[in-house]
Amino acid sequence: MKQQDYKTLIGQAQSLITGEHDLIANMANISALLFNQLEHVNWAGFYLFKEEQLVLGPFQGQPACIRIPMGQGVCGTAAAQRQTQVVADVHAFAGHIACDAASNSEIVIPLIKDNALIGVLDIDSPEFGRFDDEDKAGLTAICDALITSIQPS
Repeated sequence: MKQQDYKTLIGQAQSLITGEHDLIANMANISALLFNQLEHVNWAGFYLFKEEQLVLGPFQGQPACIRIPMGQGVCGTAAAQRQTQVVADVHAFAGHIACDAASNSEIVIPLIKDNALIGVLDIDSPEFGRFDDEDKAGLTAICDALITSIQPS
């Protein structure tokens, strides 16, 4: 069931970004899509890699931490390691940065183009264990579509 839902979501994301190459505009639409279509999610958005740290980008949800140092929290860890982080219980994650006390689980996917870190997609849930390998695969496909839309500067 979840796999079919992601197939639909990936198609919707691709439709939103087709023909548009502005990264911020595409991130804004994708964060709105994910926030409104995924169940049991209380925050969905992006952090951009700037000035050797992550800086808040387009998102949906409660106000968030503006800057996250590399290697700190789930987002900083995903960015520094360039590996997706699926965390069933953020309270058990060493160095977790609590931007929203309602969040209990989190998935963070790094955005990498031509070996350069662009930023991360961050999604939080009030449910413990909300994210799994199907979420990782579906959200990675959406991130890949976003990365493909980025034009060389």
